[in-house]
Amino acid sequence: MLTIAQQQELLTLLIQLMTVFGSRILTAILILLLGLWLAKFIQRLSKRLMIKAQLEPTLIRFLVNLIYIATVTFVVLATLGKLGIQTTSFIAVLGAAGLAIGLALQGSLSNFASGVFMIIFRPFKVHDYIEGGGVEGTVEEIQIFTTLLTTPDHKTIIIPNSKLYGDKIVNHSIQPIRRVDLTLNFSYDTNLDQLRELFITLVEADERILSEPTPGMEVREIAASGIKILLTVWVSNLNYSQMRSDLNERLKQSLDADGIKLV
Repeated sequence: MLTIAQQQELLTLLIQLMTVFGSRILTAILILLLGLWLAKFIQRLSKRLMIKAQLEPTLIRFLVNLIYIATVTFVVLATLGKLGIQTTSFIAVLGAAGLAIGLALQGSLSNFASGVFMIIFRPFKVHDYIEGGGVEGTVEEIQIFTTLLTTPDHKTIIIPNSKLYGDKIVNHSIQPIRRVDLTLNFSYDTNLDQLRELFITLVEADERILSEPTPGMEVREIAASGIKILLTVWVSNLNYSQMRSDLNERLKQSLDADGIKLV
């Protein structure tokens, strides 16, 4: 048991400690509580601004969480500093760890950066048909590290964002109209006027073919094997694939009916 003198001495020491450190501890607690509230406020505000800017949901979730973690880290460091704890070495350790992680994840970070750039600059969007990175297909999802494509024969291609963004990207869906090109080889005895009338008849019979830009028939080459003719029509992008197939089929039927032979 402590004597009365010892108890008084301990009480005096506690009072002295509270006098010296009490205000510091209370201030540190206040900084921590206000900082956590501020981190939540900044998180909600940044999310609203990103939604208003129409960023992709995947990028919004990642950036919002990143902002929250960074804010909380700053608040914790400020709280520790107020308590008199040296944070310089702690910050140095975090920096070294970040550098080591960055070097170990160079490929992933490259994919992440490419994913962010694609989401921000939007060279394509979901449901666009694109070519890039040696593959082509319809974009199903743009993720942080990879992009998912579906091929016409319904295969799923998962391609790293750095490979896709670092290559030439051809977006077949971005323009409202597209040109259908048909290149055919005819024999030298083909009557070009008859062929032109047949082509005009096909064009006028299909409402999907646009009058502007004007459909065209062009003699591309006169070769030893025959005459190379380019037929072009403009259609809505949505009708491109079906129109190409239909035009090929109807042109074949018309050529057979008029006795015009291909070589």
